[in-house]
Amino acid sequence: MILSDKTLRNWISTGKLVIEPLDDIQIQPASIDLRLGTHYLKVAEHRSATLDLVNKPEYEEIIADEVVIPPHAFLLATTREYVKLPDDLTAFVEGRSSIGRLGLFIQNAGWVDPGFEGEITIELYNANSLPIKLKSGVRICQLVFAKLDQKAQNPYRGKYQGQRKATGSRVREDKDIR
Repeated sequence: MILSDKTLRNWISTGKLVIEPLDDIQIQPASIDLRLGTHYLKVAEHRSATLDLVNKPEYEEIIADEVVIPPHAFLLATTREYVKLPDDLTAFVEGRSSIGRLGLFIQNAGWVDPGFEGEITIELYNANSLPIKLKSGVRICQLVFAKLDQKAQNPYRGKYQGQRKATGSRVREDKDIR
């Protein structure tokens, strides 16, 4: 079951769901918009010939109120909001249609597990042939929340728990990779 704005407001007011900071304009009929933060990571392309799943990738850190994503470029960004999901709620990360119509693809592997807490790292890809300028504070993506039939037996307590700022890949920490 996808949660409505009424249920989302109730869960936020009781503290069952935490999204901070949050302005009323962010609450949509069946989702909550999240805003772009000021922290970005860009793969340090000139320092490595390839990326793999075993070695830690090198990133260049960018802290700025505005950032320009060149055509066909990839960037990690963070949301302004800190999110804390209860163990019986999951969320889907979706790009806002108005942003997608400019050619900016927004992802987060599409999913936030029950029990996750932290700022959301989003992956940005400029599919356009023109650069796209972004400004912190703009509503960049939305979370659509779905209630689980019961609390997760093993809620998320993984390698990205509590993350602040854009967080690079930690796939090398997966047990099946080592």
